[in-house]
Amino acid sequence: MHLAVVGLSHRTAPVEIRERLSIPEHSLASSLQSLRADDQVLEASILSTCNRLEIYSLLRTPAEGVEAIRQFLSIHSGLPGDDLNPHLFALHHEEAIQHLLRVSAGLDSLVLGEGQILSQVKKMVRLGQDHRSIGPILNRLLTQAVSTGKRVRSETRLGSGAVSISSAAVELAQLKVGQEQGFDELLPLCDERITVVGAGRMARLLIQHLQAKGARRLVLINRTVARAEELARGFPDLPIRCLGLDQLDLQLREATLLFTSTGADEPIITRQRLDGLQRHQRLMLVDIGVPRNISSDAAQARLVQCFDVDDLQEVVDRNQAARREIAEQAEALLAEDQRSFLDWWEGLEAVPTINRLRRHLDSLREQELVKALSRMGPDFSERERKVVEALSKGIINKVLHGPTTALRAPQSRSQRLAAMEALERLFDLQGVVDEDGTGANPGAD
Repeated sequence: MHLAVVGLSHRTAPVEIRERLSIPEHSLASSLQSLRADDQVLEASILSTCNRLEIYSLLRTPAEGVEAIRQFLSIHSGLPGDDLNPHLFALHHEEAIQHLLRVSAGLDSLVLGEGQILSQVKKMVRLGQDHRSIGPILNRLLTQAVSTGKRVRSETRLGSGAVSISSAAVELAQLKVGQEQGFDELLPLCDERITVVGAGRMARLLIQHLQAKGARRLVLINRTVARAEELARGFPDLPIRCLGLDQLDLQLREATLLFTSTGADEPIITRQRLDGLQRHQRLMLVDIGVPRNISSDAAQARLVQCFDVDDLQEVVDRNQAARREIAEQAEALLAEDQRSFLDWWEGLEAVPTINRLRRHLDSLREQELVKALSRMGPDFSERERKVVEALSKGIINKVLHGPTTALRAPQSRSQRLAAMEALERLFDLQGVVDEDGTGANPGAD
């Protein structure tokens, strides 16, 4: 068995590639089923966000398993391997474990320390469990990643004051407004006519940061007006006008600053749509959706400026320097948790020997129990028989506790193999078959 992660992120692929591989939640079940249908993929989980698509897996063999996942991604995205593979990365075992822990802690995010990724990793765990695509190995690893993410945020200051994708988008707008006026600094947005399209979590964070950065009022557009109104009620001090998606053209004419964050699979704002409108002032479009909500040709429309998640790097770079020292503290915690998981993983090598010992001792227990009960005669009650049987099982469990704990404890592989061989020899386990019908083979890779 082999742990691996295959995927891409903002570090390896531009948004036009990432959006081709994005997997919406309603497609996750079928995607996981497709992955698990391959004989090479024993367990699988998918992390799909605006900045990354990563598949964590337990593979039968490394090379064949990774190739199976690459083939899945090529089919899903419609991109031939020659176009897709340069953007993909594949990390194995210790590197895969380290990468997942860094992702969960926010250390691999575009915005260092951002908190939303931990919620997305938690969701990955839940969906993997719900769809039964993860087993004991990935379940342990993913649960460890969630625990590590929480630990980093509680034991360091990495999460305090951390900006998110939404806040970075607002700061980008402030920066561009300032640059328009000849200042390389963030200016308040109090004079902008602002519209937000979408009413999900990202939109809520957008409104929260827009209010903090001087927005006096805004328009909120959503396919379902009732949901927009529900979101607006959470901001009683900010006048918010809620409209349906059929009013988007009106806002594209009247707004000077428009943010999009919807779950649409195709762009909802295109150059063709913009060219059909009579506009007399600048319109700044900031798209934090993946797949993108605004087509790449929209920037060619008259009086229009377009920015997407890849443009956030300009703002992020201004905020990162102060957080790097804290990130180094977090890396030390990650190393501890990685070692903890690897100790558990390496201890699995002893499980077949432990299982053979248990079967051997349990066979002896049953033989002696039958002899003892036959001597007790017919007057021995059913309750008394159960008490004696429970006693015999308890003794076996006590006997097994010491060897089990010793074999699973952190130690060098040579020490563990020596202990396994001694146990095999002392209890004569060579003839005890495993559950798969094979015999003892301590030390085999």
